[in-house]
Amino acid sequence: MSNYVKDCIALCEKKNPGEVEFHQTVEEVLTSLEPVFDKHPEYEEAAILERLTEPERGITFRVTWVDDNGKIQVNKGYRYQFSSAIGPYKGGLRFAPSVYPGIIKFLGFEQCFKNSLTGLPIGGGKGGADFDPNGKSDAEIMRFCQAFMDELYRHIGPSTDVPAGDLGVGAREIGYLFGEYKKITNRFEGVLTGKGLTWGGLNGRTEATGYGIVFFANAMLEANGTSVKGMTVSISGFGNVAWGTAMKLNELGAKLVTISGPDGYIYDENGISGEKVDFMLQLRNSGKNICAPYADKFPGSKFVAGKKPWEVKADLYIPCATQNEVLIEDAKTIVANGCKFYCEGSNMSSSNEAIAYLQDNGVCVGPSKAANAGGVACSCIEMGQNAGKTVFKPEDVYKQLYDIMIGIHDACAAASKEYFGKYDLVKGANIAGFLKIAEAMMAQGIC
Repeated sequence: MSNYVKDCIALCEKKNPGEVEFHQTVEEVLTSLEPVFDKHPEYEEAAILERLTEPERGITFRVTWVDDNGKIQVNKGYRYQFSSAIGPYKGGLRFAPSVYPGIIKFLGFEQCFKNSLTGLPIGGGKGGADFDPNGKSDAEIMRFCQAFMDELYRHIGPSTDVPAGDLGVGAREIGYLFGEYKKITNRFEGVLTGKGLTWGGLNGRTEATGYGIVFFANAMLEANGTSVKGMTVSISGFGNVAWGTAMKLNELGAKLVTISGPDGYIYDENGISGEKVDFMLQLRNSGKNICAPYADKFPGSKFVAGKKPWEVKADLYIPCATQNEVLIEDAKTIVANGCKFYCEGSNMSSSNEAIAYLQDNGVCVGPSKAANAGGVACSCIEMGQNAGKTVFKPEDVYKQLYDIMIGIHDACAAASKEYFGKYDLVKGANIAGFLKIAEAMMAQGIC
């Protein structure tokens, strides 16, 4: 590892103590960039890495709201605006009790490269709160969202920062957030994406991330002489990402055999398609766990409690649940199963150690910052739709999404070939995403 990269990683860890997820993503990205600095020493002179690993702005605020029992509750809200070099900050809001600065910074840093890879004019940011929407009434969630926006509105705008949803923030929460923003500012503008179709939302946005993952995975497979058609596929999760992934896998002729929840996974050797996929979404919207109800409803399927789906043999694995859901022991299981293809669906699905083990054992890996960029790509399309006061048809959105995902794959493959002389989408994604940002930062001077 070069001294410059090593020093920047150490500096980031020193300045952000205890934020292990942020440390992980910074190390993963920066170690891929060493050959870039050999070719472009001017980037080191301009302190590009020191600047990029430090958010342009970090906002922390109190969120005070009243629950249904009349008791005052206090949560902590965040928005980290990492880079506006190529466009307004863009990235989701996450509501979960696990949210703390390390989670938001990791997501915001990754978002910079993901957004850059799309080729669209959007920078990187992320936000959220340590609020748990599970078990809360609609009225409580509305009051929390309104209180959250009462502070956040000062820091966002259609040309400044455009948040979207993420874990714990779906269509309901986006609606409450947007309503409060509109009330406070007296402006109806595209300040949030993931809106409802009757008030500025984009056709196809709900399934966009999952569709994009499959488009990317199929491009990766085709580059290696095969395709998803006829493949047995194992995925995790049962939310919007897993749902969209399941729909597109079925459409392209794959056989999906697993989904998962926090208490285990479902194995359905008959394939998860048709009404079974529809049932996933029904359960997600109900807030119930998916595993036991699925097994009860569909004979022939099996619920495996307390385990991950990677023990099921498959041709392709796509984790779609949360960060670091695939660790080194999981990677060893995947390799032992004889699998040659693995594509991350959730943000930073895998530990750095797991990714290294998979690649060292001949598994072709599609990284999340490239593979799951379809969601933010469609968010940017929604921004353009709002700015142009128009409405795109679903087929127009899907065509744009497909072209963007193929472009991302090709950019990653080309960067890997140029700097490493081989097909390595993990390193290629980091380099292709970084170069666009670095060039913009150089052009704009020290700012």
